[in-house]
Amino acid sequence: MSNALIDTAPDFSQPIAVLKHCHDRIRKQLQTLQNLLSHLPQHGADVDAQKAAQAVLKYFNHAAQLHHEDEEHNLLPMLQATARGADASLLAELVPAIMAGHKQMDTDWSIIKTQLEQIANGTSTVLSTSDVARFCDTYAAHMVMEETHIATMAKRLFSAEQMAQLGSAMQVRRGILPGLPRSQVPEQTTIAVNHAVADGVVLADLRLDYGRASLTEQDVLDDPIAQFGKWFEEALHAKVNEPNAMSVATVDADGKPSSRIVLIKQYDQRGFTWYTNYDSQKGQQLRANPHAALLFFWSELERQIRIEGKVVPTSAEESDKYFYSRPVKSQIAAIASRQSAPIASREQMEANYDAAAAASGEQPVRPAHWGGYRLDPVRIEFWQGRRSRFHDRIVYVKQADGSWVKERLQP
Repeated sequence: MSNALIDTAPDFSQPIAVLKHCHDRIRKQLQTLQNLLSHLPQHGADVDAQKAAQAVLKYFNHAAQLHHEDEEHNLLPMLQATARGADASLLAELVPAIMAGHKQMDTDWSIIKTQLEQIANGTSTVLSTSDVARFCDTYAAHMVMEETHIATMAKRLFSAEQMAQLGSAMQVRRGILPGLPRSQVPEQTTIAVNHAVADGVVLADLRLDYGRASLTEQDVLDDPIAQFGKWFEEALHAKVNEPNAMSVATVDADGKPSSRIVLIKQYDQRGFTWYTNYDSQKGQQLRANPHAALLFFWSELERQIRIEGKVVPTSAEESDKYFYSRPVKSQIAAIASRQSAPIASREQMEANYDAAAAASGEQPVRPAHWGGYRLDPVRIEFWQGRRSRFHDRIVYVKQADGSWVKERLQP
Protein backbone atom coordinates (compact mmCIF):
# COMPACT_ATOMS: atom_id res chain seq x y z
CA MET A 1 0.00 0.00 0.00
CA SER A 2 3.00 2.32 0.37
CA ASN A 3 5.99 3.24 -1.75
CA ALA A 4 9.25 3.89 0.05
CA LEU A 5 11.10 5.01 -3.07
CA ILE A 6 10.92 8.74 -3.78
CA ASP A 7 11.16 9.52 -7.47
CA THR A 8 12.87 12.77 -8.48
CA ALA A 9 10.68 15.22 -10.37
CA PRO A 10 11.99 17.25 -13.30
CA ASP A 11 12.45 20.95 -12.55
CA PHE A 12 10.29 23.75 -13.93
CA SER A 13 12.72 24.49 -16.74
CA GLN A 14 11.03 21.43 -18.31
CA PRO A 15 7.33 22.26 -17.76
CA ILE A 16 5.97 19.58 -20.12
CA ALA A 17 8.06 16.98 -18.31
CA VAL A 18 6.68 18.28 -14.99
CA LEU A 19 3.14 17.84 -16.30
CA LYS A 20 3.97 14.30 -17.42
CA HIS A 21 5.47 13.61 -13.99
CA CYS A 22 2.17 14.77 -12.47
CA HIS A 23 0.38 12.24 -14.67
CA ASP A 24 2.67 9.50 -13.40
CA ARG A 25 1.88 10.46 -9.81
CA ILE A 26 -1.82 10.49 -10.62
CA ARG A 27 -1.52 6.97 -12.00
CA LYS A 28 0.11 5.86 -8.73
CA GLN A 29 -2.73 7.36 -6.72
CA LEU A 30 -5.30 5.70 -8.97
CA GLN A 31 -3.54 2.39 -8.40
CA THR A 32 -3.72 3.01 -4.65
CA LEU A 33 -7.47 3.55 -5.00
CA GLN A 34 -7.82 0.24 -6.81
CA ASN A 35 -5.66 -1.49 -4.19
CA LEU A 36 -7.97 -0.15 -1.50
CA LEU A 37 -10.92 -1.87 -3.15
CA SER A 38 -9.35 -5.28 -2.53
CA HIS A 39 -7.77 -4.37 0.81
CA LEU A 40 -10.89 -3.13 2.62
CA PRO A 41 -12.99 -6.32 2.48
CA GLN A 42 -10.12 -8.37 3.97
CA HIS A 43 -8.59 -5.94 6.51
CA GLY A 44 -11.16 -3.20 7.01
CA ALA A 45 -10.18 0.41 7.68
CA ASP A 46 -6.90 -0.55 9.37
CA VAL A 47 -3.83 1.66 9.65
CA ASP A 48 -2.64 0.84 6.13
CA ALA A 49 -6.05 1.63 4.66
CA GLN A 50 -6.24 4.90 6.56
CA LYS A 51 -2.78 5.97 5.38
CA ALA A 52 -3.63 5.07 1.79
CA ALA A 53 -6.89 7.02 1.93
CA GLN A 54 -5.08 10.01 3.44
CA ALA A 55 -2.45 9.95 0.68
CA VAL A 56 -5.08 9.87 -2.08
CA LEU A 57 -7.06 12.66 -0.42
CA LYS A 58 -3.97 14.84 -0.05
CA TYR A 59 -2.99 14.42 -3.68
CA PHE A 60 -6.34 14.95 -5.37
CA ASN A 61 -7.40 17.75 -3.02
CA HIS A 62 -4.33 19.82 -3.82
CA ALA A 63 -1.72 18.69 -6.34
CA ALA A 64 -4.20 17.43 -8.93
CA GLN A 65 -6.11 20.73 -8.75
CA LEU A 66 -2.91 22.69 -9.41
CA HIS A 67 -2.24 20.41 -12.36
CA HIS A 68 -5.66 21.17 -13.86
CA GLU A 69 -5.09 24.90 -13.35
CA ASP A 70 -1.71 24.64 -15.11
CA GLU A 71 -3.51 23.25 -18.13
CA GLU A 72 -6.60 25.45 -18.07
CA HIS A 73 -4.95 28.79 -17.34
CA ASN A 74 -1.54 28.43 -18.99
CA LEU A 75 -0.82 25.44 -21.22
CA LEU A 76 -4.04 25.42 -23.23
CA PRO A 77 -4.34 29.22 -23.65
CA MET A 78 -0.70 29.40 -24.76
CA LEU A 79 -1.28 26.63 -27.29
CA GLN A 80 -4.42 28.31 -28.60
CA ALA A 81 -2.49 31.55 -29.05
CA THR A 82 0.35 29.76 -30.89
CA ALA A 83 -1.28 27.00 -32.97
CA ARG A 84 -2.21 27.54 -36.59
CA GLY A 85 -3.82 25.46 -39.33
CA ALA A 86 -4.34 21.79 -38.49
CA ASP A 87 -3.00 22.30 -34.97
CA ALA A 88 -5.57 25.01 -34.30
CA SER A 89 -8.34 22.82 -35.69
CA LEU A 90 -7.29 19.91 -33.47
CA LEU A 91 -7.21 22.19 -30.43
CA ALA A 92 -10.69 23.48 -31.21
CA GLU A 93 -11.85 19.88 -30.95
CA LEU A 94 -9.77 18.79 -27.96
CA VAL A 95 -9.93 21.77 -25.58
CA PRO A 96 -13.71 21.56 -24.94
CA ALA A 97 -13.29 17.82 -24.30
CA ILE A 98 -10.42 18.45 -21.88
CA MET A 99 -12.36 21.11 -19.98
CA ALA A 100 -15.40 18.84 -19.81
CA GLY A 101 -13.16 16.02 -18.59
CA HIS A 102 -11.84 18.19 -15.76
CA LYS A 103 -15.37 19.05 -14.73
CA GLN A 104 -16.44 15.40 -14.81
CA MET A 105 -13.42 14.32 -12.78
CA ASP A 106 -14.12 17.02 -10.21
CA THR A 107 -17.67 15.72 -9.87
CA ASP A 108 -16.53 12.11 -9.57
CA TRP A 109 -13.84 13.09 -7.07
CA SER A 110 -16.38 14.82 -4.80
CA ILE A 111 -18.22 11.48 -4.52
CA ILE A 112 -15.11 9.40 -3.81
CA LYS A 113 -13.70 12.06 -1.49
CA THR A 114 -16.58 11.64 0.96
CA GLN A 115 -16.00 7.88 1.09
CA LEU A 116 -12.24 8.26 1.52
CA GLU A 117 -12.61 10.77 4.36
CA GLN A 118 -14.54 8.19 6.38
CA ILE A 119 -11.99 5.49 5.59
CA ALA A 120 -9.16 7.86 6.54
CA ASN A 121 -10.59 8.38 10.02
CA GLY A 122 -11.44 4.70 10.45
CA THR A 123 -15.23 5.10 10.62
CA SER A 124 -16.16 3.28 7.39
CA THR A 125 -14.98 0.58 5.01
CA VAL A 126 -17.25 1.58 2.13
CA LEU A 127 -15.57 2.40 -1.17
CA SER A 128 -17.77 2.04 -4.25
CA THR A 129 -16.27 -0.14 -6.98
CA SER A 130 -18.31 1.59 -9.67
CA ASP A 131 -17.37 5.09 -8.45
CA VAL A 132 -13.66 4.20 -8.38
CA ALA A 133 -13.83 2.54 -11.78
CA ARG A 134 -15.52 5.56 -13.36
CA PHE A 135 -13.01 7.96 -11.80
CA CYS A 136 -9.97 5.87 -12.78
CA ASP A 137 -11.18 5.17 -16.32
CA THR A 138 -12.00 8.81 -16.99
CA TYR A 139 -8.63 9.98 -15.69
CA ALA A 140 -6.71 7.30 -17.61
CA ALA A 141 -8.33 8.15 -20.94
CA HIS A 142 -7.95 11.85 -20.26
CA MET A 143 -4.21 11.57 -19.59
CA VAL A 144 -3.62 9.50 -22.71
CA MET A 145 -5.36 12.15 -24.83
CA GLU A 146 -3.27 14.92 -23.30
CA GLU A 147 0.02 13.04 -23.64
CA THR A 148 -0.72 11.95 -27.19
CA HIS A 149 -1.85 15.31 -28.55
CA ILE A 150 -1.41 18.25 -26.18
CA ALA A 151 2.06 17.51 -24.78
CA THR A 152 3.52 16.60 -28.15
CA MET A 153 2.06 19.72 -29.75
CA ALA A 154 3.48 21.94 -27.01
CA LYS A 155 6.94 20.41 -27.34
CA ARG A 156 6.80 20.95 -31.08
CA LEU A 157 5.42 24.50 -31.12
CA PHE A 158 6.69 26.27 -28.01
CA SER A 159 9.86 28.32 -28.14
CA ALA A 160 12.40 28.27 -25.32
CA GLU A 161 10.93 31.57 -24.09
CA GLN A 162 7.42 30.10 -24.02
CA MET A 163 8.64 27.07 -22.10
CA ALA A 164 10.25 29.44 -19.58
CA GLN A 165 7.00 31.40 -19.29
CA LEU A 166 4.98 28.23 -18.75
CA GLY A 167 7.41 26.91 -16.16
CA SER A 168 7.52 30.18 -14.22
CA ALA A 169 3.69 30.41 -14.21
CA MET A 170 3.54 26.91 -12.76
CA GLN A 171 6.02 27.93 -10.05
CA VAL A 172 4.02 31.04 -9.18
CA ARG A 173 0.90 28.91 -8.82
CA ARG A 174 2.74 26.87 -6.20
CA GLY A 175 4.02 29.89 -4.31
CA ILE A 176 7.55 29.57 -5.71
CA LEU A 177 9.32 32.70 -6.92
CA PRO A 178 10.29 31.74 -10.47
CA GLY A 179 13.94 31.80 -11.41
CA LEU A 180 13.56 33.33 -14.87
CA PRO A 181 16.41 32.91 -17.33
CA ARG A 182 18.54 36.00 -17.81
CA SER A 183 17.03 36.76 -21.22
CA GLN A 184 13.59 36.99 -19.57
CA VAL A 185 14.58 39.72 -17.10
CA PRO A 186 14.42 43.08 -18.92
CA GLU A 187 16.30 45.04 -16.26
CA GLN A 188 19.34 42.82 -16.79
CA THR A 189 19.55 43.68 -20.49
CA THR A 190 22.17 46.26 -21.48
CA ILE A 191 20.97 48.64 -24.21
CA ALA A 192 22.94 51.35 -25.99
CA VAL A 193 21.52 54.81 -25.28
CA ASN A 194 21.74 55.80 -28.95
CA HIS A 195 19.26 53.04 -29.90
CA ALA A 196 21.94 51.24 -31.90
CA VAL A 197 22.35 47.47 -31.83
CA ALA A 198 23.59 46.18 -28.45
CA ASP A 199 24.47 42.50 -28.05
CA GLY A 200 22.62 41.83 -31.28
CA VAL A 201 19.38 43.46 -30.13
CA VAL A 202 17.92 46.72 -31.46
CA LEU A 203 16.18 48.74 -28.75
CA ALA A 204 12.99 49.05 -30.82
CA ASP A 205 12.91 45.27 -31.19
CA LEU A 206 13.40 44.50 -27.50
CA ARG A 207 10.24 42.86 -26.24
CA LEU A 208 9.12 40.09 -23.91
CA ASP A 209 6.26 38.00 -25.22
CA TYR A 210 3.57 37.14 -22.65
CA GLY A 211 1.61 33.96 -22.20
CA ARG A 212 1.22 32.94 -18.55
CA ALA A 213 -2.53 33.46 -18.24
CA SER A 214 -5.69 34.72 -19.87
CA LEU A 215 -8.54 36.96 -18.70
CA THR A 216 -12.17 36.62 -19.73
CA GLU A 217 -15.32 38.42 -18.71
CA GLN A 218 -16.26 35.28 -16.78
CA ASP A 219 -12.95 35.27 -14.87
CA VAL A 220 -13.46 38.64 -13.20
CA LEU A 221 -15.75 39.46 -10.31
CA ASP A 222 -18.69 41.86 -10.68
CA ASP A 223 -17.18 44.33 -8.20
CA PRO A 224 -13.86 45.84 -9.42
CA ILE A 225 -12.67 46.55 -5.86
CA ALA A 226 -13.16 42.87 -5.01
CA GLN A 227 -11.38 41.94 -8.27
CA PHE A 228 -8.49 44.24 -7.31
CA GLY A 229 -8.33 42.50 -3.94
CA LYS A 230 -8.27 39.10 -5.63
CA TRP A 231 -5.39 40.07 -7.92
CA PHE A 232 -3.54 41.81 -5.07
CA GLU A 233 -3.73 38.64 -2.94
CA GLU A 234 -2.41 36.62 -5.89
CA ALA A 235 0.46 39.09 -6.28
CA LEU A 236 1.32 38.67 -2.60
CA HIS A 237 1.15 34.87 -2.91
CA ALA A 238 3.40 35.00 -5.98
CA LYS A 239 5.94 37.11 -4.04
CA VAL A 240 5.77 39.94 -6.57
CA ASN A 241 8.40 42.57 -5.80
CA GLU A 242 6.59 45.38 -3.92
CA PRO A 243 3.04 44.66 -5.14
CA ASN A 244 1.88 47.74 -3.19
CA ALA A 245 3.96 50.09 -5.37
CA MET A 246 1.87 52.16 -7.77
CA SER A 247 2.46 55.01 -10.17
CA VAL A 248 0.45 58.16 -9.42
CA ALA A 249 0.03 60.47 -12.43
CA THR A 250 -1.17 64.04 -11.89
CA VAL A 251 -1.58 67.14 -14.07
CA ASP A 252 -0.77 70.73 -13.14
CA ALA A 253 -2.81 73.87 -13.82
CA ASP A 254 -1.17 74.22 -17.26
CA GLY A 255 -2.07 70.67 -18.27
CA LYS A 256 1.47 69.31 -17.90
CA PRO A 257 1.55 65.74 -16.49
CA SER A 258 3.99 64.13 -14.09
CA SER A 259 4.12 60.76 -12.37
CA ARG A 260 5.92 59.02 -9.54
CA ILE A 261 5.85 55.77 -7.56
CA VAL A 262 4.18 55.72 -4.15
CA LEU A 263 2.99 52.91 -1.87
CA ILE A 264 -0.70 52.20 -1.45
CA LYS A 265 -1.68 51.97 2.21
CA GLN A 266 -5.36 51.05 2.02
CA TYR A 267 -8.09 50.14 -0.45
CA ASP A 268 -11.79 49.65 0.13
CA GLN A 269 -15.12 50.66 -1.42
CA ARG A 270 -14.24 54.32 -0.83
CA GLY A 271 -11.13 54.12 -2.99
CA PHE A 272 -7.33 53.80 -2.95
CA THR A 273 -5.32 55.63 -0.27
CA TRP A 274 -1.71 56.78 0.04
CA TYR A 275 0.10 59.33 2.24
CA THR A 276 2.45 62.16 1.34
CA ASN A 277 3.40 65.80 1.79
CA TYR A 278 0.51 68.05 0.75
CA ASP A 279 2.98 70.73 -0.36
CA SER A 280 4.89 68.37 -2.68
CA GLN A 281 4.64 68.61 -6.46
CA LYS A 282 1.80 66.09 -6.57
CA GLY A 283 0.05 67.89 -3.72
CA GLN A 284 0.22 71.21 -5.55
CA GLN A 285 -0.99 69.61 -8.76
CA LEU A 286 -3.89 67.88 -7.02
CA ARG A 287 -4.99 71.21 -5.57
CA ALA A 288 -5.08 72.63 -9.10
CA ASN A 289 -6.60 69.53 -10.70
CA PRO A 290 -7.97 66.89 -8.29
CA HIS A 291 -8.01 64.10 -10.88
CA ALA A 292 -5.32 61.41 -11.06
CA ALA A 293 -4.47 58.02 -12.53
CA LEU A 294 -2.91 55.09 -10.70
CA LEU A 295 -1.02 52.19 -12.27
CA PHE A 296 0.04 48.87 -10.75
CA PHE A 297 2.38 46.73 -12.89
CA TRP A 298 3.28 43.22 -11.75
CA SER A 299 5.69 41.87 -14.33
CA GLU A 300 5.99 38.50 -12.58
CA LEU A 301 2.31 37.87 -13.31
CA GLU A 302 2.22 39.85 -16.58
CA ARG A 303 -0.54 42.04 -15.17
CA GLN A 304 -1.32 45.71 -14.80
CA ILE A 305 -4.23 47.59 -13.26
CA ARG A 306 -5.12 51.14 -14.35
CA ILE A 307 -7.31 53.24 -12.06
CA GLU A 308 -8.69 56.72 -12.75
CA GLY A 309 -10.76 59.02 -10.57
CA LYS A 310 -11.02 62.09 -8.37
CA VAL A 311 -8.70 62.59 -5.40
CA VAL A 312 -9.67 64.01 -2.02
CA PRO A 313 -7.61 64.39 1.20
CA THR A 314 -8.32 61.85 3.92
CA SER A 315 -9.73 63.05 7.21
CA ALA A 316 -7.38 64.38 9.88
CA GLU A 317 -8.29 61.37 12.02
CA GLU A 318 -7.23 58.95 9.29
CA SER A 319 -4.00 60.85 8.66
CA ASP A 320 -3.24 60.88 12.38
CA LYS A 321 -3.90 57.15 12.68
CA TYR A 322 -1.46 56.29 9.91
CA PHE A 323 1.16 58.90 10.88
CA TYR A 324 1.41 57.61 14.43
CA SER A 325 1.65 54.01 13.21
CA ARG A 326 4.88 54.85 11.35
CA PRO A 327 8.36 54.42 12.86
CA VAL A 328 9.41 57.53 14.79
CA LYS A 329 12.30 58.20 12.40
CA SER A 330 9.86 58.22 9.48
CA GLN A 331 7.65 60.66 11.39
CA ILE A 332 10.64 62.98 11.91
CA ALA A 333 11.61 62.71 8.24
CA ALA A 334 8.10 63.83 7.24
CA ILE A 335 8.47 66.86 9.51
CA ALA A 336 12.00 67.73 8.37
CA SER A 337 11.55 67.47 4.62
CA ARG A 338 9.97 70.10 2.38
CA GLN A 339 9.24 67.49 -0.24
CA SER A 340 10.09 68.46 -3.85
CA ALA A 341 11.75 71.78 -2.77
CA PRO A 342 15.42 72.33 -3.75
CA ILE A 343 18.14 72.04 -1.08
CA ALA A 344 21.84 72.77 -1.17
CA SER A 345 23.24 69.41 -0.04
CA ARG A 346 22.71 66.11 1.71
CA GLU A 347 24.44 67.58 4.71
CA GLN A 348 21.78 70.28 4.94
CA MET A 349 19.09 67.62 4.81
CA GLU A 350 20.74 65.76 7.67
CA ALA A 351 20.99 68.96 9.67
CA ASN A 352 17.29 69.67 9.11
CA TYR A 353 16.48 66.16 10.30
CA ASP A 354 18.57 66.55 13.45
CA ALA A 355 16.86 69.85 14.21
CA ALA A 356 13.40 68.32 13.71
CA ALA A 357 14.31 65.37 15.92
CA ALA A 358 15.52 67.68 18.69
CA ALA A 359 12.38 69.82 18.48
CA SER A 360 10.01 66.86 18.34
CA GLY A 361 11.17 65.12 21.50
CA GLU A 362 9.92 61.60 22.16
CA GLN A 363 6.55 62.04 20.42
CA PRO A 364 6.57 63.91 17.08
CA VAL A 365 3.33 65.62 16.08
CA ARG A 366 1.89 65.16 12.61
CA PRO A 367 2.47 68.37 10.66
CA ALA A 368 -0.52 69.96 8.92
CA HIS A 369 1.25 69.66 5.56
CA TRP A 370 1.39 65.82 5.76
CA GLY A 371 -1.50 63.41 5.34
CA GLY A 372 -3.42 61.09 3.09
CA TYR A 373 -5.07 61.19 -0.32
CA ARG A 374 -7.82 58.89 -1.47
CA LEU A 375 -8.67 58.34 -5.13
CA ASP A 376 -12.37 57.62 -5.67
CA PRO A 377 -12.30 55.45 -8.83
CA VAL A 378 -14.58 55.96 -11.81
CA ARG A 379 -12.67 53.66 -14.17
CA ILE A 380 -10.65 50.50 -13.38
CA GLU A 381 -8.99 48.39 -16.06
CA PHE A 382 -7.48 44.93 -15.57
CA TRP A 383 -4.83 44.00 -18.14
CA GLN A 384 -3.43 40.51 -18.67
CA GLY A 385 -0.51 40.07 -21.03
CA ARG A 386 -0.98 37.66 -23.92
CA ARG A 387 1.10 36.45 -26.83
CA SER A 388 1.92 38.70 -29.79
CA ARG A 389 0.65 41.78 -27.91
CA PHE A 390 -2.92 40.47 -28.31
CA HIS A 391 -3.62 41.23 -24.66
CA ASP A 392 -6.76 40.79 -22.56
CA ARG A 393 -8.29 44.01 -21.20
CA ILE A 394 -11.41 44.17 -19.04
CA VAL A 395 -12.56 47.63 -17.92
CA TYR A 396 -15.13 48.68 -15.31
CA VAL A 397 -16.80 52.10 -15.60
CA LYS A 398 -18.80 53.56 -12.71
CA GLN A 399 -22.33 54.67 -13.56
CA ALA A 400 -24.27 57.64 -12.16
CA ASP A 401 -26.07 55.38 -9.68
CA GLY A 402 -22.77 54.00 -8.33
CA SER A 403 -23.01 50.66 -10.11
CA TRP A 404 -20.27 49.31 -12.37
CA VAL A 405 -20.46 48.21 -16.00
CA LYS A 406 -17.68 46.02 -17.37
CA GLU A 407 -16.65 45.39 -20.96
CA ARG A 408 -13.75 44.07 -23.01
CA LEU A 409 -11.37 46.47 -24.74
CA GLN A 410 -9.26 45.68 -27.76
CA PRO A 411 -5.51 45.50 -27.13
